[in-house]
Amino acid sequence: MEEIAILEFKAECLGLLEQMRKTKQPIRFTRIGKPTAEVVPALRATEPAGWLGCGAHHGDRGETVSPAIEETDWKALQH
Repeated sequence: MEEIAILEFKAECLGLLEQMRKTKQPIRFTRIGKPTAEVVPALRATEPAGWLGCGAHHGDRGETVSPAIEETDWKALQH
């Protein structure tokens, strides 16, 4: 794992993140020679496969609290 001083990260942030994206290797940041943090590449980009099933994980959130029309209008709509 590559170790980089935190000041170097501050100066070269975008380049280091691009390097990590390409190499898929994490980077450890140090401050005064001691490990402070590690940044790891994302496992993979998540994109929806398509519109089918795109609402599968949105479940009932309680937005619907009453019918859209009055109950007395139901029979009128059946004709």
